[in-house]
Amino acid sequence: MSDTSESTDDAAAVDAEEVRHVAELARVRLADEEVEAFAAQFGDILEYFEALDEVPETEREEELVNVMRPDEVETGLSQEEALSNAEETEDGYFVGPKVS
Repeated sequence: MSDTSESTDDAAAVDAEEVRHVAELARVRLADEEVEAFAAQFGDILEYFEALDEVPETEREEELVNVMRPDEVETGLSQEEALSNAEETEDGYFVGPKVS
């Protein structure tokens, strides 16, 4: 939205034209009262994002390790076993409900 870097209040300021532009992109119709309300709310949201810039970066001490077990190849079901509990089959396949 706004790329000024003066004070935090000015940097997070969102004007009505920017709100109307975003609403147009989203194909949303807004009343004038809604535009002003959203401008204030967008400004608040941008202030929260600016606060993230003040969070210090930390060094990661541990290396990540994969806690998943390795894949093991096992024998699967035969086609007859797989279809044995099916309500309805046809030519060796499951039959599901028709979708129009």
